[in-house]
Amino acid sequence: MALQTEFKVQGDFLFKNRSYLPLLFLAAGFGVYLYGIYFEPRQVEKVPEGYYQFTCLMLSLLGLLIRVTTIGYTPRNTSGRNTKNGQIADELNTTGMYSLLRHPLYLGNFFMWFGIAMLTGNIWFTVAFVLLYWLYYERIMYAEESYLIKKFGTDYLRWSAITPAFIPNFKNYRKAKYPFCPKKVLKKEKNGFAAIFIVFWFFEWIGGMVEKQKITVEFNFWFYAAIASCFIYLILKIMKKGSMLTETNV
Repeated sequence: MALQTEFKVQGDFLFKNRSYLPLLFLAAGFGVYLYGIYFEPRQVEKVPEGYYQFTCLMLSLLGLLIRVTTIGYTPRNTSGRNTKNGQIADELNTTGMYSLLRHPLYLGNFFMWFGIAMLTGNIWFTVAFVLLYWLYYERIMYAEESYLIKKFGTDYLRWSAITPAFIPNFKNYRKAKYPFCPKKVLKKEKNGFAAIFIVFWFFEWIGGMVEKQKITVEFNFWFYAAIASCFIYLILKIMKKGSMLTETNV
């Protein structure tokens, strides 16, 4: 199989499963976190734990903000979580976040997961995450761009020639074509919002039990943030089923 074809096949597979495969990374990160508690001092010990955790949280929320800013200004059937039936793009996005870089959603994903990788307190795991993320999403971006070139042809090639793939170029900014759609954001990003706070609480909860050698629940910020995020998620889920989050962007 030619390398070009192999990249395309791998990218299509990873694209369709991109919502599930990162769970392997999460499991690995949790294992590294527990190993560090048992056998190694935290490699960022000079930073107070509370401040360090909030720094990690800010990075993850930055990633969520990038996704919100991207999705909120795009039309339907673009920039979605479509995985089951492959890729969908009724229109080529070239304004808003897409005027800065070609893959803003994957930049958002990077920061969301980077915050969690740093939460392990292990520098080498964090470095490994960056390298694996690059290899993982490189295939996905290749497959996605192959699809877009096939569908939009020279329009895509002209846009991609002046727009970087992953590192934003703020000089290129063009105002979004469509108005911001809060309902689309609430509908699409409720999972990511809840997941961030649940994961951070889970790390805090398990780590605390391991250190104290007993089953306990601390009613701290992380506990209440996780409860609140779950409550918000359930409300948005009900609203979605009741057709109360219908997207307004064309």
